Amino acid sequence: MIFTYKLVAVLNKEITSGVALNALAHMTLGLGAKIGSDPLHLDTYKEKNASEYPNISQMPFIILRAKSGEIRKLVQQLREKNFSYGAFVHTMTGGTYVEQLENTAKHTEEELVFYGCVAFAPLDELNPMTKKFSLWKD
Repeated sequence: MIFTYKLVAVLNKEITSGVALNALAHMTLGLGAKIGSDPLHLDTYKEKNASEYPNISQMPFIILRAKSGEIRKLVQQLREKNFSYGAFVHTMTGGTYVEQLENTAKHTEEELVFYGCVAFAPLDELNPMTKKFSLWKD
């Protein structure tokens, strides 16, 4: 199958793997809820004895890395084009979710440290935005 949309995550290369995975999980959960199963081409895999592994995307999910400022710029570009995205910043960790909401509201976007971004957008428009980033490696 040829996909016209791309699913990509860009994680901050200056944070630990545990923090990056936490951010990735939160962002992906939110983006998936927004987009829904059909555009993400979710399928159920079954093994020989019929045990199911539901809601696995047929699409590749590319994981890239960049610095916080580069992720911020990508988020701004996605927002300008009205593409579906999720972002996770430093104020979304520590304390309760209420404290996280309050802490985030105290900062401007320029003050936030971006831990990551996930995006779902047309392949031909998202590729130029992400081509300078390298693949995630640990």
